[in-house]
Amino acid sequence: MRETESENLSVKLFKPTKHAKETSTIVGTANKPPKDVESVLDGQSDNSWYRVLRRPQWIWQGVDPIEMEETLARIAASDNDRSNEKLLDTVVGYRQGNWSYEWAQCGMKHQKRAQEKDEQGDKAGATAEWGRASACFSIAGYPHLKGDPLSQQTEILANKAFHAAMETSSLKIKNIVTKVDGKPLEGFLYLPHTNEPLPTVIVSGGMDGLQTDLLHLFETYFAPANIAMLTLDMPSVGRSSHWNLTEDSSRLHQAMLHELESVPWVDHHRVGCFGVRFGANAAVRMAFVEQNRIKSCVSVGGILHAMLTDVNRRNNIPPMHLDTIASRMGKSQASSTLLTQLQALSLRHQGLLNGRKTKVPILAIGLDGDPVCPDSDNQLAALYSYGGKAKTLPSKPIHDGYHRIMLEAIDWFNKTL
Repeated sequence: MRETESENLSVKLFKPTKHAKETSTIVGTANKPPKDVESVLDGQSDNSWYRVLRRPQWIWQGVDPIEMEETLARIAASDNDRSNEKLLDTVVGYRQGNWSYEWAQCGMKHQKRAQEKDEQGDKAGATAEWGRASACFSIAGYPHLKGDPLSQQTEILANKAFHAAMETSSLKIKNIVTKVDGKPLEGFLYLPHTNEPLPTVIVSGGMDGLQTDLLHLFETYFAPANIAMLTLDMPSVGRSSHWNLTEDSSRLHQAMLHELESVPWVDHHRVGCFGVRFGANAAVRMAFVEQNRIKSCVSVGGILHAMLTDVNRRNNIPPMHLDTIASRMGKSQASSTLLTQLQALSLRHQGLLNGRKTKVPILAIGLDGDPVCPDSDNQLAALYSYGGKAKTLPSKPIHDGYHRIMLEAIDWFNKTL
């Protein structure tokens, strides 16, 4: 994409949204988190920010830590009007200090560098910069609530940067499309090579991220293990935005699993699934409802039962997470009826984690003192799976958490796929 085209796209996208609704008001959950929460998987919830700051994850996605802190500092220091004066990241309108604006500026800087690298013939450098641009544009739309116009605009830029990265990359990435309810469902299949059909793991983007955020996961972990990776957005986000999240959390994953049977690069006798948080709910569900097609499963900090049924745990959910869950379930607000509906998502209430065992070996990984996924959830997943295992990893140091988790996951897939 030429520079002028990119700049024109940005101008065209953001021009009509100067007075766009501010993200924290889209669903607008009023309650404040009773205490600050910090975890590897969710980042840091702080009373002075609406968004949960996912520093470890963003760095892990390729964002430069210094650039990240500079961006957050610009947001915090803004004198522009906020929808809530107590929350730093609620500057209204697409302008300085607004979350989407500052992160999009960051993305445009990397986009420019990518174009320069490309012109110099440095394909690897261009790919890396396009990847960083895509990550910044994706964070600009975080947490990707439905009906958030600025988020929808930045998602377009994230997708364009991701596709540009695919064009300059030496990686082999294929679009896989299937139909659900007559609408197209799109995933990306990452291949270390195309010499033979490969063991493949279906990986879910989280509830508040895009599948395009997962490129680094493949490069660092799956490709060196000679495992293909198929990414899929969770219901109601990104390329899965046509569908709301329901108790049938694995519905889209199952449709894609069936589609994979006709894909020549995939060894469909060796397909696994991997998910984090709500993505793990879908992955573990797949291990039960598709046990003739799924060979192995890894759940990381899975929202399987306790979080969905325990009132005390739910009361500690930061407002942004409540808003995101409401948005995914197609609700305009996080009401008390939403909290009742959450119980239907419990895999125990659905009769899966209290009935017959699945023959799929499940590795349920948790972190010490995780406020969302207690050890009891992981023990349930291991107990109702032949060859299953629950493992708790230390939660410190936080910056190393993702790496430790992924080493365990890849080791499990190597043994069970």
